[in-house]
Amino acid sequence: MFPHVFSITPIDNPDDPALHDYRNLTDVALRRLREPEEGLYLAESTKVIARAVAAGHRPRSVLLLEKWLTDVEPILAAVPNSAHPIPVFVGSPQVLESVTGFAMHRGAIASMHRPALPSVGEVLSDARRVVVIEDVVDHTNVGAIFRTAAGIGADAVLVTPRCADPLYRRSVRVSMGTVLQVPWTRLPDWPLGADLLRDAGFVIAALALSDDAVSLDEFARDVPERIAIVLGTEGNGLTRRAIASADVTVRIPMRPGVDSLNVAAASAVALWALRG
Repeated sequence: MFPHVFSITPIDNPDDPALHDYRNLTDVALRRLREPEEGLYLAESTKVIARAVAAGHRPRSVLLLEKWLTDVEPILAAVPNSAHPIPVFVGSPQVLESVTGFAMHRGAIASMHRPALPSVGEVLSDARRVVVIEDVVDHTNVGAIFRTAAGIGADAVLVTPRCADPLYRRSVRVSMGTVLQVPWTRLPDWPLGADLLRDAGFVIAALALSDDAVSLDEFARDVPERIAIVLGTEGNGLTRRAIASADVTVRIPMRPGVDSLNVAAASAVALWALRG
């Protein structure tokens, strides 16, 4: 129907070299190195593929079950023409599972050209609410924070050098593709990168348990015009250096017996309280 945009290739050999982008998807350690090095990321499900295309990202190829072809065709029709049609590989559930390492219940997965990251200055230029994710290594939490940022109203997200890849397959899926619409980039250094925020006029609020922390309720009474909310790791929270680099430390009031929330839940509470 759209031969100028994509070409359909039936596959029955899981060892076909053309399927290289999709091989060993369950090997997290391998994939988190391979994908940035090879300039790709994976968009899983038709909804996420559609958001990737809407964000202006071009598929390298698509792998799917035949029954999902009619859903993917109009999505790919929105991709600008090029000299080389997008390869669409169609196979049986058994073949696709042999390639990827898991049953493809979502039916379709696209290998996308990974976009170049913008500079910190570009991301911050029009932002008023920014989330900084320090060293969070769980891809599910990273994706959930992006979904919260998109849904409640952060203008941008910054991730530290050791933070998990927001474009890793699980992060993109959990974010429901919102990682493709919220402006973000990776800080070149941290916490020295806090100076970039401060120079841009942001008040840096570290979300942490500290003796001198003010309650979120109190801080929300007079919210700064430009604010960066810094979130820490799942286990130990923010590093001492990050807290020391902040302008203010903020805590979420909790009932006795529980001292903190999951980092993704904490991001939702903080963004809701400080929404502009």
